This record gives sequence, C-alpha cells and structure tokens, in this order.
Amino acid sequence: MDQQTDMYNPTLFSGHPYLVPQSDRVLVLLNPRGGTGKALALFETHIMPMLTEANARFTLLVTERPNQAYEVVRDQDLSNWDVIAVMSGDGLIFEVINGLMARPDWADAIKKPLSVLPGGSGNALAASINYYSGHQQVTGNKLLMNCAFILCKGQPLPLDIVSLTTSPGKRKFSFLSLAWGLISDVDIESEKYRFMGYARFSIGTFVRLTALRTYSGRLSFLPASSSASETANGSSPPTDSTVLQDQLLVPLDQPVPSHWQVVEDQFVLVLALYQSHLGAEHFAAPMIKGPGEGNIHLYYATSRISRTSLIKLFMAMEKGTHLEQNIPHLTHLPVLAFRIEPHESTGIMTVDGEVIQCSPIQGQIHRGLGRVISIAQGSN
Repeated sequence: MDQQTDMYNPTLFSGHPYLVPQSDRVLVLLNPRGGTGKALALFETHIMPMLTEANARFTLLVTERPNQAYEVVRDQDLSNWDVIAVMSGDGLIFEVINGLMARPDWADAIKKPLSVLPGGSGNALAASINYYSGHQQVTGNKLLMNCAFILCKGQPLPLDIVSLTTSPGKRKFSFLSLAWGLISDVDIESEKYRFMGYARFSIGTFVRLTALRTYSGRLSFLPASSSASETANGSSPPTDSTVLQDQLLVPLDQPVPSHWQVVEDQFVLVLALYQSHLGAEHFAAPMIKGPGEGNIHLYYATSRISRTSLIKLFMAMEKGTHLEQNIPHLTHLPVLAFRIEPHESTGIMTVDGEVIQCSPIQGQIHRGLGRVISIAQGSN
C-alpha cells in the first residue's frame, strides 16, 4: 500500500529548526505486524499530525511481506527521497541497511539519512537514539513521540555499522548487535509472547533461567586498546571500492591474527553490542554516547556464572548500572573486531534480533559508515 501525502503547516515547534522543511521528502516504511500490531494506527494518530506541522511531504509504504523493504531500498531510485523513516522494530531497519548495502552504489546509498520510529517489540535503536538526543529513558507512546520530534528537529549523524562474515562470499551488515546464547535464546523463544509487547522479554528470561543452557566454543577479539588497532580505529575503508573491505579480518578458515585475544570455554552468553540499548528497557551500554563511537562492546559470561548473578545482571541493566555490580564471570570490553566459533550448531544466533544459522561468524566495525537522524547532546 502506497500513500503519497503532501502537507504544509508552518507552526511546528515555533522557533526550532527542523529537518523536514517543505522541500524535503520522506519515505516512511511501516511494518503493520510489528510488536502488538498497532504501528499503522499509531502512525495515523500520532506521527502524521507532527509531520503535517513540520511541512513534511512523505510517501507511506506499508509492507506486506518479509524482505519487501530490503527490495525497495535496493532497487528504487533513492533520489526521490531525502530521508528514509522506518516505523517498526529493529528487524525492518536491518532489512533497510542490508538493502542499501546491496546496491551497486552502496557507498553513496548507505549515507541516506535514516530515521527510527518505534513500532516493534524491542525498539533498541529507537531507545538508543532517544538517549543520544538527551531524553530520559521512556517506552511506548512516549518513546514514539520523542523519536518523531527527533525526526522533525534532528540532523544526520554518523552511524556505526558492523560487517559480518558467515562464510566465503556471505556477508550481513548490522547496526545493533550480534548475540549467541541466553540473550538470543530469550529473544527468539519469547516470540510466542509477542502479544504482550515488551513484557515478552521478561517472561522469556524467567523461563530460560529455569533451564539454563551453556554453549561450547571459541571467542576471539581485537581489543580497542590494542596498539595494532590504532591505525584502524575510526578509519573506514575507501568508499570508492566496489566492495566494502574488512581490513582487520582474515578469512574464516584461517587462524585469527596473533595479536588477537582468544577465550575457549563454555559460554552462557556472548553479546557484541554497538548501540547504547539492547531494547527499550535494556540500557546495556551506557558508556556509548552517540551512534558513531567506533567500538563494539563485547560482553560474555561463562558457565561459572550463577543464576543469581544473571538475575542481578538483567535487573541492573534496566537502569544501566550492571557494570557497577562487579558480577563474577561476566566480562565486558570494547573491541574493534571479533570472531565466534561454536563447537556445535545447535544454538541460536541473532543479528539485530534476526535469527541466523549458528556457525562461525566474525565481524568488524566501520565507524560512521551510515547516517541516522539524531540530536547531538548539547545542541537542543
């Protein structure tokens, strides 16, 4: 369903500059089945009036099937729009970013500013942008209205993107996280509770903690503090290349470089995170202050961690105080690249909340490769 709407009203946020003046054009991609299934109604009642006051001219495309958004941004002439706004959960944003990177002109296309309007269950990127813009942590309609305000008043800021390699010739591009173990188990196995909204994750965590799983494998990583990484940190490969080059990685069938660190163990969870929030109520990386910081924040917990510690971790993560708790057998450190090699293929892996095959995978961050609409703190 396509809907072209041209609106003009000069009264929005009088005295404030805004991103979408009358001449700008916004493509809104909306998933009507995300979260509790109310995204379209919320757009019509909450977002359209704000876009009207912001003088926005927008095209609304309501997706009808998986990968439709991927195909639209991969194939369409993007010069028709100045901003792509995504109203859904994180899954649709994943589609859009990978669609942009699949284009022959990916180096220019990935610079197209993205705006996030939360309409799913997790809404991690929306919560992160809300935090970067100086707003208090909120959920539901309050988060939606904050993000609509950010769209109207914000500006394009650099967005870190992680290039992931799963096998020769197979790559995915991630804006949020890679998870293996407890976090990905909860994310996917709680799908049956989707009707409960964000509460599904609390129920899923409780269920999984009663039957905790461990996963055997090898975790390798390049710390951000490594002297060998100094020249790479903050420097993406030249964007005139036909293929984005991962300068810090070697092929998956080769050993990692000798200056990487390697941990071989039984893991309860491994999480590589590059935004402040893992979900609207999971303030997992409070040290990240903006979308283009340039680090992957790696968390891992071995099988020696207790259920009590895990409960403590998730409760503290709601307010971002978990790193102050000194939780035994939980490790956190910033890295620029990583590799996960499961010893078995029976676990669940997720990229930006989307399931992928549980198999060896590695990734490298590309600082500021994309663009996202946000408000730099101190600029309000």
